[in-house]
Parts: sequence; C-alpha cells; structure tokens
Amino acid sequence: MNQLMNNNANPTAASASSSRDNPCFSSDPNVATLNVFTDDAHSYHLPYAQFLYAELIPNPALEREPEAPPQKLLLRFAVAEVTVLGSGLKSLERGIQKFELKYVKAVDRCYAATLNTHVAAVTIAFTKENV
Repeated sequence: MNQLMNNNANPTAASASSSRDNPCFSSDPNVATLNVFTDDAHSYHLPYAQFLYAELIPNPALEREPEAPPQKLLLRFAVAEVTVLGSGLKSLERGIQKFELKYVKAVDRCYAATLNTHVAAVTIAFTKENV
C-alpha cells in the first residue's frame, strides 16, 4: 500500500496558513447556518436566511490600544449582531458573501503569526428581547 509521506519539518506551521486548516473558521458550500462560537464559550447557529449585511472596518480601538486587533467585522442578522475582531478578516467576509462560512471562533494570539486570518475575539448581541 502506497502512503504519502510528509517531509516537512514543521507540518503544523505549514498547514496553519491554509484556510482549510485554520482553527478560526471553516467553509462549506452546503451550510444553512453560521455557527458562532463566542468568547464566553457559547455556541449559536444563525440562519443565513436572516443574514442582512456585513461590514469590515478598521478596529476603532486601535486609537486607544496599539495592541488591539487591526480589523473589525460586523455580521448583522435579523435577530443578532456578531462582532469579530482580528486580522486578515477579508476571507471571512468572502465566506459570508457566498453563504459558505460554516463557523467562526477566536483562537489564542500565539497563533496569529502563522495564520493568514486570525480571529482574536467573537461577541454576539441579540437585537430582540424574546429570542
């Protein structure tokens, strides 16, 4: 039986830059919901049928905190607003545009240097009382 052998001395670092192996997010063209893992260890599934818009902006906190994540991505749904802080968030924006973003979650800052897209924080705010 033939098996492929990985001769890379550091396979974790090599695969971490691939969006397929990124622990911050995943894509799937067949998903109906976005699974949001928030910083308080909760998981929420938000239906793409309720997606309204996304907004990618520079993080305003950079003015006060030089170590803050450089980008802020707002994902607005009918009943919730998800705030994602990090770097290289354009790939998340593209995934949400195609309704293919499967999940999003924050990972420790020590991974930031090896990832093209690093999510530092994820929060959710519900816009309706009776959710």
